[in-house]
Parts: sequence; structure tokens; C-alpha cells
Amino acid sequence: MISEKLKKGYLLIAEPSIIGDLSFNRSVILLADHNADGSVGFIMNKPLKYTINDLIPEINASFKIFNGGPVEQDNLYFIHNIPELIPNSIEISNGIYWGGDFESTKDLINNGQIKKENIRFFLGYTGWEEHQLEKEMEANSWIITQNNYENKIIGKSTAHFWKEQIIELGGEYLIWSNAPENPYLN
Repeated sequence: MISEKLKKGYLLIAEPSIIGDLSFNRSVILLADHNADGSVGFIMNKPLKYTINDLIPEINASFKIFNGGPVEQDNLYFIHNIPELIPNSIEISNGIYWGGDFESTKDLINNGQIKKENIRFFLGYTGWEEHQLEKEMEANSWIITQNNYENKIIGKSTAHFWKEQIIELGGEYLIWSNAPENPYLN
């Protein structure tokens, strides 16, 4: 059963066949929530050209902002691995937390208590309605895998993240690890 495999904290890796979809081509998504009503995730490997200071000038830091997904791209979300510092955080899994008190977060960043390996900011998120993600899994749009990085995924470099995941899968996926992002340009 696909639904039993889908769990908070797992990674969704875009199948190589997802071509031409700007949001999801070569995406690696951290599944932040999955329940009977639907699923929520954040794309971990699509940095934008903005920093947190560009969006919130009172934050004196240059942490990258990531495209979290196509839903609510005018809202800022964050995950982190420091729940002891950020009150009201919700645990995703493996020491990864979602959200929390934003005023405290701003102060902690400005005071140098939060480093880039502790927090990741996203504009938007990826969302699926009830059973939508299961249907996409059945259509072979996604590969689900455990997050072996646990809470260190927050500081993980994104440059080759999808390729690294495809190589780890091995087998029939290896051929895709060196394919150009858009095979039509090859």
C-alpha cells in the first residue's frame, strides 16, 4: 500500500520523467505532513535569488530562500533543527521542526544564535489534497525514500541533491544521473 509508505520526514524524489514542470523537475521534497486530509512538503533543492534580508530587512543575515512549492508563494515558511531555541515548533521527524515563534526566530538570527545549518526558509509549499499524492505515486511521478540525513538535511548543499539521490537509488536510475536537465536540448 502506497499510503503506508508515505510518512512525515520522508523524501519524495521526482521521477526523471517529470520534464518541463518548473516546480517539480528534479525536485527533492521533504514531506512535512501526511494524513487522511492530504500532504504538505517543501522542495529542498530549489534556491531562489533572494535572501532572508531581502524579504525581511530587519533580519541581518543572508540565509538563502528556497522555492518550497507552488502553493502560497507569497508566504514564508521555515524548518529548523533547534526546537530548544524556537518556541511553538512542530516536529516533523528525526529532529526536524516546522515553524515556531517568528519574533523569537528573528531575534535569535540577529544575535547570531541561529546559523544557516540550523534553519531553511521557503516561499510557498507543496500541497496535495486527500489521496492526490497516492495517485501521483501510482502514476510513478515520485520515488519515496527515507531521509537518511535526518536533521542535517537543513544544512545540506542543494547543487547536486537530486542527482545524489538518483545515484543512491541505483539500478535503472543511474542512467539519469548524468542526463541534462532538459533532454530536448541535448
